[in-house]
Amino acid sequence: MKRLLIIFNIFSLLQISCINNENKSIHMTSTIAFDSGYAKINGLNMYYEIHGEGKPIVLVHGGGSTIQTTFGVLLPLLAGTNKVIAVELQAHGHTSDRDAPESFEQDADDVAGLINYLKIGKADFLGFSNGGNTCMQVGIRHPEMVNKLIIVSSFYKREGMFRGFFDMMQNTTLKDMPAHLKEAFMQIKNDSMALQTMFEKDRNRMLHFTDWSDEDLAMIKAPSLILIGDKDVVTPEHAVEMYHKIPGSRLMILPGSHGSFIGEGLKDMNVSKMPLYTVAMVREFLNQ
Repeated sequence: MKRLLIIFNIFSLLQISCINNENKSIHMTSTIAFDSGYAKINGLNMYYEIHGEGKPIVLVHGGGSTIQTTFGVLLPLLAGTNKVIAVELQAHGHTSDRDAPESFEQDADDVAGLINYLKIGKADFLGFSNGGNTCMQVGIRHPEMVNKLIIVSSFYKREGMFRGFFDMMQNTTLKDMPAHLKEAFMQIKNDSMALQTMFEKDRNRMLHFTDWSDEDLAMIKAPSLILIGDKDVVTPEHAVEMYHKIPGSRLMILPGSHGSFIGEGLKDMNVSKMPLYTVAMVREFLNQ
């Protein structure tokens, strides 16, 4: 397969720079400082964080997640060399909800609204799982603000998910939601009804997902890296199909399950060094 990206260089981890802004709060986690704030975007009180300095990259978390549950490992690695803008989407984490279903198109408009609010201009975008779907829609709906896309473990047709996925979703309930995601949500909001609402909106969006067309993907003009694990919820065959449909895209299939190679939910870096390799390859792609 031509243009398959296989790069195994480990970059040095750099100390994360602190950002000072008198209008935003400064949080400290160990020795890492970052800014956070809320913005009024399309009827949401939308939460965001800014880590590090340099070329901007926007991180969009997966369904049912928060910034930390998806990017707790990846974010500080990227912030060593980049300004990282991490967001929380409708009904997730610190961000408020609206009286409307979730959609990837609306999420994309919300993210675009935040980037305009922050006066970022053009940025790279990295989205995981449902966040990758959102980033694809940013590329389709707001191409003027996208430099490059990294689409992680995402799909554009129902058949792209493993066999039986949608049958499983039909019968799933809140009790089936991963415990670390429920705990993270409750630590932020401590509202069981809001947790139930978020779960149902995420679930319904997947159950009612309608295939995007090949023409939709062809509208993505930004250089894109499609990244999945060989044991992901998205099939390798579907990733190859996306690779052929998004003009000028690159493809990388890593050994791993859904989110394992970016450290999703990982608490101990001694368990896996794979996120270090992933960040090295993402940086290589962004610097080309």
